[in-house]
Amino acid sequence: MIIYWLMFLVPACAVLMPKRLKSSHSWVSWALVFVFFVLVMGLRHEVGGDWFNYLGHFDSVAYYSLPDIMRHADPGYFLLNWLVSRAGGDIHYVNLVCAAVTVSGTVVFARAQPNPWLALLVAVPYMLLVVGMGYTRQAVALGFGLLGLAALSDRRTRAFVLWVAIGATFHKSAVLLLPVAALAASRNRWLTAAIVAATSALLYYLLLADSAEALWKNYVEADYDSDGGLVRVLMNVVPASLLVLFRRKMVPDVAERKLWLWMAGFSFLCWPLVMISSTAVDRVALYLIPIQLFVFARVPRLATSAQVRAPLVLAIMVYYAATLYVWLNYAIHASAWLPYRIMPLS
Repeated sequence: MIIYWLMFLVPACAVLMPKRLKSSHSWVSWALVFVFFVLVMGLRHEVGGDWFNYLGHFDSVAYYSLPDIMRHADPGYFLLNWLVSRAGGDIHYVNLVCAAVTVSGTVVFARAQPNPWLALLVAVPYMLLVVGMGYTRQAVALGFGLLGLAALSDRRTRAFVLWVAIGATFHKSAVLLLPVAALAASRNRWLTAAIVAATSALLYYLLLADSAEALWKNYVEADYDSDGGLVRVLMNVVPASLLVLFRRKMVPDVAERKLWLWMAGFSFLCWPLVMISSTAVDRVALYLIPIQLFVFARVPRLATSAQVRAPLVLAIMVYYAATLYVWLNYAIHASAWLPYRIMPLS
């Protein structure tokens, strides 16, 4: 588990480093971290709860034709597998591309925050390690979603819709992010709502219509239990509560505040719903994880002095270090991540 702690300690050291690189050279540090994270996540071997399921998907695409691939429920992911298979690659090349997308979205989103290294640190224990190395397709969808949320914060609604649409080709559940654009629009609200509604309807028809009934049966009627689902939902509720309490100080911009208050509202809604169908809500809550990065990167703004700011930052770091420790040592499925193996050493 040393490699997982190393991924956590890299942004932790950057947060604690008293002397930072000049802003003109900061891209070097981020590039090195990007490469390190992508290699760790992408070259993993037999690591992650769904490793063998994804391996089965990769083996099966060799028998598919291109039209078969494009008719699949998640055409983006299976097209990537098909292209890698036809090129003579293996599942590790697929995972490298997927990791690059996930980490790219995380880095772009983190760098848009007032404390980017703190945002990256928050992302490591669950979003990158558990989701990024366990739910590959949904991790890619989340990566594109993060790119979309970064664009939406800059009021680039069309870019947001485009990124989410691409993400939905990897995991159709990404369409759940689309209504956020309409709800958060501060100008041309009705036009924005119409565009997002039309796009959502089109994506539903293309991606979800044939499998909506199966999704309902598998996730709701079957009442599958997602171990730790309530805990993961509460991890979003904590920053959502802080955002509501200190919204004006955390987010001075009115339009941006409106966007993230809606994300907070959805986080609160997941809390009672997780009691009804933990697996379904747990998977939906994955797209709300960005609220953790957004809020905790702004918690230092609540400090009135440097003497207060330092303990706040340290408390966030201890909180997420404890999260990583508990998950690695006590989570039911953590054994699928341990020991860590990497190609070509395995």
